[in-house]
Amino acid sequence: MANSAEWTREQTSRVRDFYNVYTRGFSAEAFQRLFTRDTRDAYRYFSNTVDREAVAALPLWKRPAVVARGFFLAVTMKMSPARRVLFALALVAAAIGVLMMLEGVHAVWIPIDPVVLRFPLPAPEWPAGTVWLILSVVGLAFLVVLEVFERLSLKNDLEIARDIQQAMLPRGLYSSGGLDAFGATRAANTVGGDFYDILPRPGGRVVIALGDVAGKGSPAALLMAILLAMLRTLLDEGLDAEPLISRLNVQILRHAPSSRFITLQFVNIDPSTGDLVAVNAGHLPGLIRRRDGAFERLTEGGIALGMFENSQYAAQRGRLEPGDLLVLYSDGITEAESPSGVPFDEDRLIALIRAHGNNPSLPDIAKAVIKAVEHHAQDVRFADDLTVLLARRTEDRDSGFGVQGPGSEHQNMETDTGDADGVPPIPDSSGSVPQRAHVEVSESRIRPLDNARGGPERDEGLNLESRTPTPESQIV
Repeated sequence: MANSAEWTREQTSRVRDFYNVYTRGFSAEAFQRLFTRDTRDAYRYFSNTVDREAVAALPLWKRPAVVARGFFLAVTMKMSPARRVLFALALVAAAIGVLMMLEGVHAVWIPIDPVVLRFPLPAPEWPAGTVWLILSVVGLAFLVVLEVFERLSLKNDLEIARDIQQAMLPRGLYSSGGLDAFGATRAANTVGGDFYDILPRPGGRVVIALGDVAGKGSPAALLMAILLAMLRTLLDEGLDAEPLISRLNVQILRHAPSSRFITLQFVNIDPSTGDLVAVNAGHLPGLIRRRDGAFERLTEGGIALGMFENSQYAAQRGRLEPGDLLVLYSDGITEAESPSGVPFDEDRLIALIRAHGNNPSLPDIAKAVIKAVEHHAQDVRFADDLTVLLARRTEDRDSGFGVQGPGSEHQNMETDTGDADGVPPIPDSSGSVPQRAHVEVSESRIRPLDNARGGPERDEGLNLESRTPTPESQIV
């Protein structure tokens, strides 16, 4: 008997604990708001798709059915096709089940006079519990409607955030003082954590930067906006590349969550001479495609921003000759996997740039890169954002941002629905389509990336040795 009482107390305690956890934060006001304000807002949102003038012209007995049909379509058409069909099948199954439980029709006598007069009214007859089943189906459908409304409201906010985020990025092709630059991005979600910037500086220099915030979605997008604001503010102070990145690291460490960090490739270019100063903060090495087809990397720098306050960063110096192409990209490009799990990798990117590098249109090259990754992954949803930033030294002296060349209307490649097979590789001078390139990199010297390993070592080009900053690298 004592054991039975103890067991009862234990089970009662468990039920009480579960009830306390499940109803935590519940209030009568919130429950009332569910059926007043939330219901009213959801109805207004979905009923906006119903043509009120057309409904008003219908007979009264037709109006409820037309409004219900329009409201139902407004709710369900916001779902994905598979979920929409499943929701409809669930409602049909519930209706069939309720009809199968119908046992017949009986008369319910409605008293008119308490003593003499009664009026018979036919009513369906169901087994006990049917009403509760119907209420549960209606309640679940009601919750689905409210959840769809909440999701759509959040989606609208995210679309506004995406527009703001895109407005922060350079639009169109930049061309000034002998340098062309163009960036393209495709977010894995509505908003993303990849970013790039093309910033003309006093004296004719141009700063180009591409970075990647750890994670994706709204948190990464917010941190991306903070970084861009800090970067542009520090640039106005006229700092050299290394102290600028060091101060940026401190600011990110102070203002970002401890679980977040940012990788960044920063390049400061003088278009008149081609001299460049680059700092790589934990990012994938930038690539320089020389006009003779050789490839070099931008590797010098330090660890990602926001990890350690005393991180040190070294600059790498080199030169862009006329016709050389600088390629910066995020890890979403090289880490995009095929259905069999094979990553796109750097070799494929190098082969693609080798094939398209002579194309005079930077927007076309960027478009080809995004399409090639999409074709490789064979999936419209990616695990990470895709971003590429291209810069080429030319002899053109036009200035400013402008829409030039096909494909440059939008740098956000999410809106492009073209076929990846529609961008074939450009054959090389021998008429053959380039195959995957091999990468050979030594500590202090770049080797050309030939189809056969062991090619001749390049005597000229970019020296990877870290040097002390000179006045030439100063950002003014």
